[in-house]
Amino acid sequence: MKKDLVVFIDSGDTLIDESTEIRDENGTVIHSKMFDGAKETFLKLYNEGYTIALVADGTKASFDNIYREHGLDHCFAARAISDELKQQKPAPIMFRHAMEQLGLKDSDKNRIVMIGNNLKRDIVGANRMGITSILASYSPRYNMVPECEEEIPDYVIAKPAELFDLLEQLDLQIKNKKILKLDRFK
Repeated sequence: MKKDLVVFIDSGDTLIDESTEIRDENGTVIHSKMFDGAKETFLKLYNEGYTIALVADGTKASFDNIYREHGLDHCFAARAISDELKQQKPAPIMFRHAMEQLGLKDSDKNRIVMIGNNLKRDIVGANRMGITSILASYSPRYNMVPECEEEIPDYVIAKPAELFDLLEQLDLQIKNKKILKLDRFK
C-alpha cells in the first residue's frame, strides 16, 4: 500500500559509509559499503510503499555505480543530483527538482521528510523549504551540534534501523490528519 509520506534521502554518510568508497582516476565512486542496517531499512521502506527520492551532492556516475552495486537503483522514484543541477544543498533547486519529478506542490511539503547527515546542507535545506528534517547522527565526519536555529533538525536517528519506525509514525500522523479533515465534511 502506497504511503502518504514521501522520503527524500541523502547518500554519503547517510546510507553509504564514505570512508569505504573506492574511486577511479576521475574521482567516480566505483565501490562502497553501506552502514550496518542501512540496506535492510532502505529496502523495507521501498517494499512498504514509501516514495523515495535521492537528494544528494555528488556525480550521477558515482550514484549509478553505488546503487547498482547494492541492488537499490530501482528504489528511487526521483533523483536530484548536485552535479547535474550545478548547485549543492541547501540550494532550493535540489529539493524543488525532486518535488517536480514526483509531481509534488508546495501544499505537499507537510508530507515530505529529508534524511541526511549534514546540518549545514541537509537539515538547513529541508528547514528552509518547510520540509521535515531528520538528522542521521551516526556520521563520524560532520559536526552533529547545531550552531544556529536553522540547523536544528525536527528528528534525530542514531542508527539506520531507527528510521523505519520513525517514518511509520510520521506517515500515520499524516493519515490521521487526512481522516480528521474528511470527517469534517461528512
